[in-house]
Amino acid sequence: MSSDFEGYEQDFAVLTAEITGKIARVPRLPPDEKKQMVANVEKQLEEAKELLEQMDLEVREIPPQSRGMYSNRMRSYKQEMGKLETDFKRSRIAYSDEVRNELLGDDGNSSENQRAHLLDNTERLERSSRRLEAGYQIAVETEQIGQEMLENLSHDREKIQRARERLRETDANLGKSSRVLTGMLRRCCAEEPGVFRRRTVGGMP
Repeated sequence: MSSDFEGYEQDFAVLTAEITGKIARVPRLPPDEKKQMVANVEKQLEEAKELLEQMDLEVREIPPQSRGMYSNRMRSYKQEMGKLETDFKRSRIAYSDEVRNELLGDDGNSSENQRAHLLDNTERLERSSRRLEAGYQIAVETEQIGQEMLENLSHDREKIQRARERLRETDANLGKSSRVLTGMLRRCCAEEPGVFRRRTVGGMP
């Protein structure tokens, strides 16, 4: 199985090298040759994608304990494929601008203006994106502050509830003490008249 994978690797390396060279040649070719070269690169890119699919299937058949190395190589090949497609898109945009200018008799100023306009729009989008990120960060920080405030309020509420419970207990204890003192005063008042009578009978003032 690994020999099949390595065979696909060699084919992919050769094919991507050819594609890279052709993409670099596209801007320097005459219009007729450019058209043919673009079509040829499109075909080879499809072949490279098919090779990647075959390599991916081979990697899935590898035992998990040995799959890591091949998976890393596949990620590298996919990144290379993505770069080739990006470079080809750029060359096609340049080719399309040139064809349009030839058809319209443009001197290239319009194309430059369009590029400048696109760059300006890109910068605006980046600034808007940064502002959105800053706003999101502020929202996250505000949410964190609000969460902390809620937690603090919750703790304060618990403290107040405990203080109220202690106050109720204190009130209850005071009520018990008050009743005990009242009972003691009543007993004292009830005993004093009898003591006075005994003292009078005994000749005491």
